[in-house]
Amino acid sequence: MSDTPSPDAFFADLHKEVGGRLFTVTVLDHKAGLAQRVYTSHPETYPVSGTKPMSQGAWTEMVIERGETFVANTVAEFAIYFADHALIESLGCQSALNIPVVDDRVVGTVNVLDQEHYFSPDKVERCKSAILNRREELVAALQRFVS
Repeated sequence: MSDTPSPDAFFADLHKEVGGRLFTVTVLDHKAGLAQRVYTSHPETYPVSGTKPMSQGAWTEMVIERGETFVANTVAEFAIYFADHALIESLGCQSALNIPVVDDRVVGTVNVLDQEHYFSPDKVERCKSAILNRREELVAALQRFVS
């Protein structure tokens, strides 16, 4: 029996540490140009299923290409990037934080959403630190989804 937790158990533990009303994790397939949701705190609304094309645009340039964290504390700030902004808002989430997971390049994202103005500079730094402190585990968990 392995001491390594399943990816779901690891992601659930990371969600407890980072917080957020809606918490998802995606893995990127750069060759195919696809993103896949591999964990979700809301499986009925945001199921772990299939893939979606990695869209081009300012969000992709910032998070995927440059490896920068995206922070939006109002729906207006993220609605221009997220086509599903109305669904996100219906879940009581009016702010978004997308943290890239880097292993030579961005291999996935950790996505945290919560109430409006949830992400103070201190909270953003705590979330980023939690991801960075567990980066090796996170990369290993994500690699289990890449063929």
